[in-house]
Amino acid sequence: MQKFLILEGGYLVIAFFILLITLFVSTRPFMPKGSYKKGLSITVLVLAFFIGGHYFVTTSRMAEVRVAFEQDKQILCESRMMRKMAQSITVQKSKSWLLEGDLFKSPNYSRPFHSARCIVK
Repeated sequence: MQKFLILEGGYLVIAFFILLITLFVSTRPFMPKGSYKKGLSITVLVLAFFIGGHYFVTTSRMAEVRVAFEQDKQILCESRMMRKMAQSITVQKSKSWLLEGDLFKSPNYSRPFHSARCIVK
């Protein structure tokens, strides 16, 4: 559950905001009776489908990255620290990188990189 909240937290906040908008619009006097039930039901189903799909895709990519790292393949990770120079960093087990939980860490870098923001090269 903690991994889900870490990976999908931002999307859950956006979904909550969308649900509030749906509730506000569907309860206006010009809307037909019962439209809030239909509107909220459809909106919850669609948002749950997209958030669940995103979570499934992200966790499967994280598993693929973990396997590739153990096989000493090159992995590209998004670098938000150096946006103007290098937008990605190459991570490889043989180049002093460690995988602790879901974070790639190296003594050469001041911050870790989350495996959810990485792909196999």
